[in-house]
Amino acid sequence: MATTDWHCEKRLSLTNESPQSVDNENGPETGSLSIVVLGASGDLAKKKTFPALFNLYKQEFLLETEVCIFGYARTKISDEELRNRLRGYLIKDKDASSEQLEAVSKFLQLIKYVSGSYDSADDFRLLDKEISKHESETNTAEGSSRRLFYLALPPSVYPSVSKMIKTNCMNKSDLGGWTRVVVEKPFGKDLESAEQLSTQIGGLFEEPQIYRIDHYLGKELVQNMLVLRFANRLFLPLWNRDNIANVQIVFREDFGTEGRGGYFDQYGIIRDIIQNHLLQIFCLVAMEKPVSLRPEHIRDEKVKVLQSVLPIKDNEVVLGQYEGYRDDPTVPDNSNTPTFASVILRVHNERWEGVPFILKAGKALGSRKADIRIQFKDVPGDIFKCQKQGRNEFVIRLQPSEAMYMKLTVKQPGLEMSTAQSELDLSYIQRYQGVAIPEAYERLILDTIRGDQQHFVRRDELKASWEIFTPLLHRIDKGELKSIPYKSGSRGPAEADELLEKAGYVQTHGYIWIPPTLSPTL
Repeated sequence: MATTDWHCEKRLSLTNESPQSVDNENGPETGSLSIVVLGASGDLAKKKTFPALFNLYKQEFLLETEVCIFGYARTKISDEELRNRLRGYLIKDKDASSEQLEAVSKFLQLIKYVSGSYDSADDFRLLDKEISKHESETNTAEGSSRRLFYLALPPSVYPSVSKMIKTNCMNKSDLGGWTRVVVEKPFGKDLESAEQLSTQIGGLFEEPQIYRIDHYLGKELVQNMLVLRFANRLFLPLWNRDNIANVQIVFREDFGTEGRGGYFDQYGIIRDIIQNHLLQIFCLVAMEKPVSLRPEHIRDEKVKVLQSVLPIKDNEVVLGQYEGYRDDPTVPDNSNTPTFASVILRVHNERWEGVPFILKAGKALGSRKADIRIQFKDVPGDIFKCQKQGRNEFVIRLQPSEAMYMKLTVKQPGLEMSTAQSELDLSYIQRYQGVAIPEAYERLILDTIRGDQQHFVRRDELKASWEIFTPLLHRIDKGELKSIPYKSGSRGPAEADELLEKAGYVQTHGYIWIPPTLSPTL
């Protein structure tokens, strides 16, 4: 493909409606694009938001002739000072080529900085003036400009910032342009606070303007779930209680809170990981087939499965706290905040009745990984007497070393009729050599520009998720459920393994999946 054709293809992929973005309320994208990163001097913006924007720029999804990126924060610095602070986050290779360095320099020139308070109308009017200046310089017709506000901020300032945007920085009229707001988790601490936050933001913006981001929904293999389930005949008859014994959705980190103890202690592992990241994955695993790929059809099915979850039982919960967590001076000496939790969800519907979904997350464990593990039931009438070797499992490794593999029982090579566990393996590093897997944030920011809300959390979905966990969280906050100490670097509390066994999970002994290494090409 000629260079000019490739460039046009990139432009079309950004401006034209795709099958997933047909709910875009304002039609095809036109006019200038202003991206405002509020909290521009914070860690999230520097480590995730700006690098994601840089990657989109490198792939020509953000065009120099259209886009301007504004950083906004209280810190009083110049444009050039912000650019210098960001430079090291955009390119980390000490041996970067001259082309790479030039790309960074060109991107940084697209960034301007506005200093201001998060509750000052005068400061936001100044921001609006700078945005309007960019729109004028790009000869954008009034009302056709696009304004994206990314709130890389603590939730406590969402209401005031949202009000300032609504009253001072909106697109002036509706002639094909739009104003959209991206908000980061946590979306509240329980049902009441989440509903209060939703009401405050929802009173200022329409639901199609609000993008509640959960970066796990931007991960490659999470996005693959709907394709796997509904585009492969193999899985359609198997994906139910008749064949599946249990499902595990696991998140493990091999480090602790590392200086974030005071912040983490306000939330705990359930609010930080399980109620959002793991529950979103649960929805994609358990939901029914949507009518189409329209974002609203997909999100409708997610809400339905959340509303089918039964109340969580205390005897199907194990909480843990790693030894040394309270040594952090910002953590109270009597803290009961869990750094580990294993929770069983049960779905009351025809497909999943009786199948336990085990959601497990923890810090300071012996490994770092996130995966989905679907264990199938025993083979009836086992003539090979091989049940002790383990059941069939379909495993989706989200991170690290993205992969999907199916654990199967096969004949051991040789003269004897003996069986062993092996796998059918799709490891991305081997199958897709040379293919760069996008970071979750760049994919989700692009979705926001395109107006595709499929991978964002809708208000009723947020409410349904908090309805599941709020009663449990309140019991933990009152001290009715205690966190069990566990050693840093371990698997977590032994009671969690006992809960897993009680749920019907059968451990495979003597089998370890080893990620394949790249073999040299011949």
